Amino acid sequence: MRTASARGQVPAFKVMDVLSRVGELRAQGREVLSLCAGEPSSGPAPSVNQAAAELHAGGEALNYTPAAGLPELREAIAGHYERWYDTVVEPGEVLVTTGASGAFVTMFLAAFDVGDRVALARPGYPAYRNILTSLGLEVVEIPCGPETRYQPTPELLDQATAEHGELAGLVLASPANPTGTMVNREELAALSKWCNDRDVLLVSDEIYHGITYPAPEQPDPRGVSAREFGDTAVVISSFSKFWGMPGWRVGWALLPPYLRKSSDALAGNVALCAPRNAQVAAVQAFTEDAYAFGEQQVSTYARNRGILLDAVPNLGWSDVAPADGAFYLYADISKVLGPYADSAAWCAALLEDQGVALTPGLDFDPVAGGSTVRLSFAASQDTVSRAVGRILAFQESLRLS
Repeated sequence: MRTASARGQVPAFKVMDVLSRVGELRAQGREVLSLCAGEPSSGPAPSVNQAAAELHAGGEALNYTPAAGLPELREAIAGHYERWYDTVVEPGEVLVTTGASGAFVTMFLAAFDVGDRVALARPGYPAYRNILTSLGLEVVEIPCGPETRYQPTPELLDQATAEHGELAGLVLASPANPTGTMVNREELAALSKWCNDRDVLLVSDEIYHGITYPAPEQPDPRGVSAREFGDTAVVISSFSKFWGMPGWRVGWALLPPYLRKSSDALAGNVALCAPRNAQVAAVQAFTEDAYAFGEQQVSTYARNRGILLDAVPNLGWSDVAPADGAFYLYADISKVLGPYADSAAWCAALLEDQGVALTPGLDFDPVAGGSTVRLSFAASQDTVSRAVGRILAFQESLRLS
């Protein structure tokens, strides 16, 4: 009897189970405050929506684009790097993909062979680990805690190499999901050098760039791009976060020279192309009004972040990640678990009792995530404020029971 492949036996993303239950409760008439998914609540800038509406209203046939993306979009993405990072990128270095997820699949296929070792931080975005595993690669998880601000360091990479063997790649996220922590220019330079010196491919996930909360006069307020240190790294980004377009499924990758031909061929075979309508609209994401719209949304996230950080002492959560960027608060809740065995059970009870949806940390850290949660503050300020009140009420009920 045929069975599913061994490489397909990856764990499901637990947040999807939470979202499924949120849908069921809402269908029953319950009000649920969802802080579990990393989805901007605002949507894209009006100019992006208008471009999509005009395209559909005009009756244009939505045929395939070149596998690497519309030339005008690749040119606009290249221009974005000059605007934000004062770095020259040629349109030919850009591969437009079906979301950042499509970029990861394409890049991993193009860059690594079965059995290659690829390192990533733990806690971290589970899709990195699961995609790599499904492609037959060996995942080397680097335990990163508060002492390194949940980010890998050259010293930790040396240790990982000594324990597991030579690495073929390193996936780095800054700002990171779930912690929101970032590496600064000096730290990224050191990691880039470590990788280059050892012929290790750096894959830099920069999807949350622009959603940052820098102190006044802090350098590199939007984040530092690995592209600023040369063209040896793969840089991956997307329109999903800063531009508020998660369901439009358009992302991109900046490619080192040796990966361009194979990546283009793989993209054409795996996905043909990213959706044409979304690509046409995404060109408008690089207009002045769209940048301004994105900055307005970041201001909302900053207010929500402040609400949560102010609430932490009353919540009694510990080892709270600094949340330098993105829109997540990641924290240890072991002191307030009460009768629940782990964060998954605690989150399930919170959802049923108070109608607040958070993501248990086991999605991001299969070793220590049983005591952690991730809270997304991409929702409205009212939603975040009311959710904090409900969480406090839930925890008080556990204390009194």
